[in-house]
Amino acid sequence: MSRRLPALWSLPCCAIIFAACSKPDTEAADTTTAAAPAAVPASPAPLSLSQVAGRWNVRNIPETGDTTPTPFVLNATADTTGWTFTFPGRQPIPMRVAAVAGDSIVTVAGPFESARRKGVRVRTRAVMRLEGDRLVGITVARYVTTGPDSVLRLRMEATRAP
Repeated sequence: MSRRLPALWSLPCCAIIFAACSKPDTEAADTTTAAAPAAVPASPAPLSLSQVAGRWNVRNIPETGDTTPTPFVLNATADTTGWTFTFPGRQPIPMRVAAVAGDSIVTVAGPFESARRKGVRVRTRAVMRLEGDRLVGITVARYVTTGPDSVLRLRMEATRAP
């Protein structure tokens, strides 16, 4: 009988340990509430070329390196034809409106002689949008060269010419 007594005492201990380690039958209810999805901002109104038609005084400013602005006058029309830009003391350079999508206008030009690098030809691609009474955007200049620094990124800022 003495052998059975320890075995009988071990049964209640095992049951207590088993009960303590087991998962409860009911889990606590999740009281957290899911956050409401953030409101999606309204898309800007589509841009019309007639909104930007006219003469603009533009400054293209390199994002890095020599940040001296490159000034020119942009002549924009109410359609995709006849767009030009003119550096001081130079002939107008034709540009093509490649796309008008949403609030942005994409233009391309060139190759033409660079105003920043004498004797070097360049092609440009600009993406601009109307912010209030200003045109702002980015111009990427790709120089026709095999050497280093063949790409220049510029920040464009323009105000209507009087």
